[in-house]
Formats: sequence, C-alpha cells, structure tokens
Amino acid sequence: MSAGPLAAGSPPSRQESDSANDLAIAMKGITKTFGGVKALSNVKLEVRRGEIHALLGGNGAGKSTLLKILRGVQAPDAGTIDVNGVRLSEHSTEASRRAGIAMIFQEMSLIPTLTAAQNIFLNREPRGVAGLIDDRQCRERARQLFEEFHVSIDPDELVASMSAGQRQLTEIVKAISQRSKVLVLDEPSSALTESEVDLLFDILRKLKADGVAIIYVSHRMEEIMRIADRATILRDGQYVLTAPLSELTLDAIISHIVGQEGRNLSMRQEGTAAAGEVILELRHASGSSKPIDVSLEVRRGEVVGVAGLLGSGRSSLARLVYGVTPLVSGEMLVKGKPVHLRKPSEAIDAGIALIPENRLTEGLVVTHSVASNMCLPVLDRLSRWSLVSSAKVAELVDRHIEWLRVKTDSREASMLSLSGGNQQKVVLAKGLATLPDVLVLDEPTAGIDIGSKTEIVSLIRDMAAAGKAVLLISSEPSELIAASDRIVVMADGRLAAEVGIADIVSSDDTPVERLQHAQQRLQLLIQKVNAND
Repeated sequence: MSAGPLAAGSPPSRQESDSANDLAIAMKGITKTFGGVKALSNVKLEVRRGEIHALLGGNGAGKSTLLKILRGVQAPDAGTIDVNGVRLSEHSTEASRRAGIAMIFQEMSLIPTLTAAQNIFLNREPRGVAGLIDDRQCRERARQLFEEFHVSIDPDELVASMSAGQRQLTEIVKAISQRSKVLVLDEPSSALTESEVDLLFDILRKLKADGVAIIYVSHRMEEIMRIADRATILRDGQYVLTAPLSELTLDAIISHIVGQEGRNLSMRQEGTAAAGEVILELRHASGSSKPIDVSLEVRRGEVVGVAGLLGSGRSSLARLVYGVTPLVSGEMLVKGKPVHLRKPSEAIDAGIALIPENRLTEGLVVTHSVASNMCLPVLDRLSRWSLVSSAKVAELVDRHIEWLRVKTDSREASMLSLSGGNQQKVVLAKGLATLPDVLVLDEPTAGIDIGSKTEIVSLIRDMAAAGKAVLLISSEPSELIAASDRIVVMADGRLAAEVGIADIVSSDDTPVERLQHAQQRLQLLIQKVNAND
C-alpha cells in the first residue's frame, strides 16, 4: 500500500526533496481570468533540468496563457513560479530573462533589414574599448554559434533574404546564445524541412545533455513522441496530467486532450464507401515548372494521399488541378471529360474545390463573419436579381455548421473568434458549399491541435463515404495513413512511387505499434525515392 499524504509540517521524504531540487520550473496553482472567463484554473507545470517536456492541449486549453505568464508577458491572478529553486516574485519579461528563461515564439521576432549576427546580439552587442558596437566580434561570435550547432548560415546574410527555415534556425540560435537555463519553443518546426527538423532535434539533445530544461509545444504528435521525455496536458484551462511519453499512447494523449475517447488516428475507419468510377484523371500532366509528367487517377469514394519532401511539387499539383497555374502539357479529365482550366472559377464550375495550405491568407477573410466566408464562393446561387437571400444563406450556413460540428457562437460571429480547428472547418465548408465532385486538400490540419486533427481526418473519411474523390496533400505521415486508401509519393515534381495502406499497415503489429511502424515504412519510401532522384 502506498503512503498517504504528508501530515502538515512533516518533512518531505528524501526522494521528494531530490525531485524538488531537480526542478528547473515549478509553476503551482496558476490561475488567470480575462473578463470573467478563467483561462487557467489552478494549473501546475513542473519541468526538470536536462529534460525535453512537451506541453500539450487543444486550441483554447491555456498553453499560450501559461507560457506568457512564465515569460512575464502576463501576471497570474494566483499561484507561484519557481525557477531553479528561486521564487519569481516580479512578473515581467526582463525578470524572466534574468531568471534564465528564453522563449522562441511561433511568430518570429527577427528584424528583416538586419543580418543574422545583428539579430542574434540585438541589444546585447559586444562593445569595443570606446564603447562602440564591435561588428567584427559580433560576426565572429555568431559564426562560432552557428558552427557549434552545425547550422549553415552566413552571419552577414540579411534575414530578409533567408528561407523560412533559416530564419527559424537563426531565431533558435539567438535564444541559445543567451545561455538560458530554460528554453521554451512554440511550434519551432512549422517552417522547417525534414532535414532542418533533424538538425533542430540534434541541437535540443545537446542542450538537454548540458542540463537545459526545454519546454516544447507542437501540434505535430510525431515530433512529440520522438523528442519529448515527459508531457503535461491541459484541457479547458485546467491541469489534466503529467506523465512520461513512454507511458502514453497516441490514442491516450488524444483522449486526455479532447476529454473523451479519441478516434484512433492510426487506422482507417471501417465502412468507407468502396471506390467507384474515375472522377479525376491526369494524363502526363505538366505545369510550367512542377508537376512534371504526372499520371494519376482518383475515384469516387477514394482518398489518395500525396506525400513528399518540401519542394517535391505537392502544392504545385494542387494549384494545377484547381486552375491556379496552367496545364502546359498533357491532359486533365473530370468524370471522363477533358477540362482546360485557366482560373479557379472554372475549376469550381468543373466540380473541383481546393482547401488551400494557408487558411488565414488564402482560405478566409478573417475580418468577416462565419456566414460571409462560407457563402463567398456561391453568392450567385444564393442571389436573385443581385439580391442575396438571407433565408438561403441561413439554411446553407446552419447546415454546414451542424454537419462539420463548427463551434461558434452564431453564424454572424467573426472568424477571429474561432479556434484554428474551427476556422479550418469553415474553410472546408466554403469548399463543400460549391458541391464539388473532387476535393483537393493541401495540408488541411496545419497548425491545429490533435483533437481537431482527429475530427478533420474523420470528416475527410466522411466526404469520401459521401462519394467525393479526395486528393489529400500532407506532410504528416500519420494523417496520410489515417485518411488515405493509397498514397503516392512525389519527388522533384514527379510521381515517384505508390503504396497501398494495406502494404504499410501490418496486422501483425499491436495497436500501439501499428501507427509507428507504418510511419517508418512510409518515411523510408520517401527517403528511398529521393535518394534515387
């Protein structure tokens, strides 16, 4: 029988004392209210020195608020924060920095007109004997940092001329340069290629070995399972649990995040409609640059996943199918009839809808309402004599809100009031409102939490079951495996391989192993076709 709680005033056990001494971060009883709404209620977070600790939760769970409090951007209404055993009594960004906490935000803070070296040492520039900034020393120290962490970036390169991945790595090196004791990373891999993610993980493992405490926030569960030692899960502003990743399955994590039994993301849902006639066909199709000589069929009721590395031509394929970029050679057929698309409106007329990669800049007018966004591509169908029928708008919007389970106060709510997952559902509704036969989804779950991802994958299956032909482009292997009937792999603009789900999901594996092994097989296939390219 385990011992009961300590009596008041009794000394802690040696094990508890050692554990407390090992903590880099101890946040206890953290409560924060905004306008009468509790964003956090009695939340705790304990992170050890020399560990990578994942902070998980759905959109609105309270992760960002908790990290802003840790960073000193906001002050808690109640609770305590200890950093390496020292109580943080002042709540400000400067006090947090002095305590040894550095944070890499999802929205990068680099100044585009400055060089990499200038950004890294901004407001901390090395000075010469006359007190002037020593640019040469600044460049040399930046070069040493890049070399130490094997990052191939010229210290003199302007941030404006860097790739998104290079900017993110520069942001990380900037935080590391402060020799912080606690490093917080918010979606650090969102702009990185696979090789850059590997480099990031090498950097994090080195910092971990040096005793740095790392808090890692990401919606990409493959990364969490691969890099984190322990995880803390929040839900609706409340603490749920902290546990080693070795004791948590993906389904268990989903269940804790959404508060109910999550659907298994590792297996396709039984009962999906059998594939029917060919709806979308490409015959040796090429764009001006990519794709190149692509031949592909997508049948009614079928989900075809498209895998590949960054720059492989996946998004170029989506833009070509939707008429954003022209077909230079080859043919495209919809329901057996050749189509020659010159703009997206012609694709809509042909029965094709695209869910774009970036919902905020390409999929939504964020300052408009839910109803305005859903109805935008079909205003002609909802109008008579140039007057929009409010009754038709209400019927269409309410039907899609119910079908897609969009959580919104009303159809007139601003898009800015919705979580990322619900914004993505509105983008889906916007495409489905055009009554397409072909649905092209480009990274449909980018930047949304695992609970919403599970819902989106379920909706993709529902769309196939309803008779849509679905082309699913994703950089997340688990998503492709969960939703697709088969997967094609692109490399350098071409279709390089094709694999059926049954060929990579083994019935001999346990449920826990099934997703992990299937992802490994798909990743090996992607690496193989690129090695042969």
